[in-house]
Amino acid sequence: MRATSSFSDIFLYRPHVDMRKSINGLSQIVAEELKRNPCDGGLFVFISRYRATLKALYWDNSGFALWHKRLEKAKFHWLKATSEESLAINCEQLDLLLSGLDIEKVKPHQKLSLHAFS
Repeated sequence: MRATSSFSDIFLYRPHVDMRKSINGLSQIVAEELKRNPCDGGLFVFISRYRATLKALYWDNSGFALWHKRLEKAKFHWLKATSEESLAINCEQLDLLLSGLDIEKVKPHQKLSLHAFS
């Protein structure tokens, strides 16, 4: 899989997905339910019902690529489904999610703006 930082956008599809779906089924979800072009350079991430399996779909300029990860004992900390079916996240948040951290609870340092001293 490409580095997560190389994707223009990363989207988590919040509802669980039947993991028997492959490239065609997942790209259909992207197009029909998310109203996005699956070939636009984004990474689309899907989760199974029991949150132990994750799939990521992307277009790599010559075809679709599908990445699949299954946890043997743990579960992914997934964001609850809301009225929004997808959530845009950044590459750092995806890396945290894949590492087993709950991205809703992880709080980065507050961004500061330093002004020039006179």
